[in-house]
Amino acid sequence: MKSIKLFFLTFTILTLMTAAAFASKPTITSDSNYLDINTGRYILEGNVRIATDSRIITADKAQVNISSFEVWGQGNITVLQDDITFTGDSVYVNGSKKEASIKGNVDLERSGLSITADSVTYNWDTKIAEFYNNVNVNNNGQQSSATYISYNVKDNAIL
Repeated sequence: MKSIKLFFLTFTILTLMTAAAFASKPTITSDSNYLDINTGRYILEGNVRIATDSRIITADKAQVNISSFEVWGQGNITVLQDDITFTGDSVYVNGSKKEASIKGNVDLERSGLSITADSVTYNWDTKIAEFYNNVNVNNNGQQSSATYISYNVKDNAIL
């Protein structure tokens, strides 16, 4: 019984310390969640929403590793930043590298621009999105196709 009380006391202290240490870190919500102690990941199910200072990621389910700043999301992925919306089937976010990779039915939407592809890698530091395979671009009504394009989000320009 003493060991159980000690465990809960330790857990409570660590939780409070972690909350204080990550006050400026992402806000994470979901219908249900738990910590997988074997992997150190939070497992999130249903209406997952991860908000940072300038980005919002939504998904049906996700796993989050707070210490490594990584997110793995599946199902109805949306990544919102400024006036841009990325959607797809799955996402891997590496916060340390400032990079998100979205796979499956990828779509970028911005006023006057739509880009679809099999996958995209976006670096929010460089503001470059790289689209791979079955790339289709609709830029103000002008359509083109390619196997790869690079897009500068800041300058709104295909490179």
